[in-house]
Amino acid sequence: MTATLDIVIPTLNAGRTLGRTLAALPDPPGIPISTTICDGGSGDDTVAIAEAAGAHVVTAPPGRGGQLGAGAAAGDAPWLLFLHADTRLGPGAREIIARFVSSDTNDHRAGYFRLRFDTADPRARRVERLAAWRCRTFGLPYGDQGLLIARPHYEHLGGFRALPLMEDVDLVRRIGQRNLVALDADALTSAARYQRDGWLARPLRNLSCLTLYFAGVSPTFLRRLYG
Repeated sequence: MTATLDIVIPTLNAGRTLGRTLAALPDPPGIPISTTICDGGSGDDTVAIAEAAGAHVVTAPPGRGGQLGAGAAAGDAPWLLFLHADTRLGPGAREIIARFVSSDTNDHRAGYFRLRFDTADPRARRVERLAAWRCRTFGLPYGDQGLLIARPHYEHLGGFRALPLMEDVDLVRRIGQRNLVALDADALTSAARYQRDGWLARPLRNLSCLTLYFAGVSPTFLRRLYG
């Protein structure tokens, strides 16, 4: 059966989280899906996990923007769902995705999910609220919130650019705030980076990178700062 939805996941040494992400992929009613892993040269068991789950694996030079673009180009389904390898969609996502892709009004819009972290730490709830405010106020969902978009619209916009960082911000700015739809389901994302760097330091670093990007600083330099 020809796929209606291509799910694209970029990976680089993602063996620790990829299995759970693939196991939780949505199966929207009446919407055939295919899954493409675009790997950037993993040295762990990432590719073996992807192949065992039945995903199509392609390779590209490391760099999330280029990998996302290569993964999208590997399929031909009329809809695309981009996910990170450490993000799992909540149970209600399957029905929401099915409704979104079945509506004629969404051909020139894109949907994103509600950020949640996989920890009970109350500091995570503050970061989640900050992310929700950022999305409402500025129309800037990040890649760990997923992105659901019609392929013709994605291609018309030029798709993901081969940026080492801010590839998600670059694309959603081209989509435009009024064409972004907050979908009523969770994107459960690993808290590992925040637990490692700190629940205050990590958001501040992210904000610094975003501010510098808007000021015209090269994404190549920002990638070193991002860590």
